[in-house]
Amino acid sequence: MARQQVLVVGLGQLGMALARSMSAHGAEVVALDKDPDRVQRVAGEVTEALVLDAMDEDELAQLRPGTRDLCICAIGDESREASIVVTALLRQMGAKRVVARATDVMHERILTLVGAHEVVNPERMMGERLASRLCLRGVLDTLPLGRGLEITELEAPVTMVGRTLEELKLRRRAGLTVLAVRREGAGEDGVVLPEADTRIERGDVVVVVGRPAAARELLGD
Repeated sequence: MARQQVLVVGLGQLGMALARSMSAHGAEVVALDKDPDRVQRVAGEVTEALVLDAMDEDELAQLRPGTRDLCICAIGDESREASIVVTALLRQMGAKRVVARATDVMHERILTLVGAHEVVNPERMMGERLASRLCLRGVLDTLPLGRGLEITELEAPVTMVGRTLEELKLRRRAGLTVLAVRREGAGEDGVVLPEADTRIERGDVVVVVGRPAAARELLGD
């Protein structure tokens, strides 16, 4: 199977983390930034790291964005103009999938208008996830999936302890599907793949998918 070809533009905190993580997952990553220090820091962990101004159309074209499986414009607060221009250039050069970072709602709208296939706002996403963890007792983490769905990691409430998933009937009662159960001492990775007869124990962490409000309602059940 061919390795995924990824181009990461902008090596701030987000771009650096993406370049390193995607490379660690087996992708062939070309990472670039105008700052030589940033490029140097990631050079040993990606396929190729380049000092390059992505707003220079000729220089960017040499990297052949249209041949990449994924192009990420991770330019952040340092230059909204650059992130918009680079996103537009990537689309004009035939990039198959462009993911761009936005810093606010207006920035997100403009990036969408110039052709980004997906726009992410890491600060907002992290804020929403952190708020859920801090404000909702029993919720350890959340991951929005779009279309009104969310993955929620929660401490098993007392009402679930000692009962099997068949007895709980979470899908019918709450519209929740159990994806996994994390349990201390359960195998090498501590994960129990759910079956109908899986019995919830005290201290279990249950990973469910469903409507955002459904998991909260379960905790309040």
